[in-house]
Amino acid sequence: MSEDQTLTTTAEPAAAAAALRFPTAPGVALNVRSGPGTGYGIIRVLPAGSSVTIFCQSPGTTVTGPYGTSKIWDNIGAGEFVADAYVHTGSDGYVTGRCA
Repeated sequence: MSEDQTLTTTAEPAAAAAALRFPTAPGVALNVRSGPGTGYGIIRVLPAGSSVTIFCQSPGTTVTGPYGTSKIWDNIGAGEFVADAYVHTGSDGYVTGRCA
């Protein structure tokens, strides 16, 4: 097997291992949407005091929250996105790779 084939077959576990966990804004029940924007349906609500694992990030609707104004949306699971303005990542920019 070539080096390229090894990288391709191991990319998914490497991405999962690189996922980062962050707390959501205190006192806020956070909407989880089916895509990166407020135009997508709410599929569940995270209770206040939650933390999320960010697998990748995507640009979407601009949202203002406790951590500023951002168009970044965090993918926290298959087809699950939360507005980055409600997640304490410690950065105004991307903290992980963009979603494919």
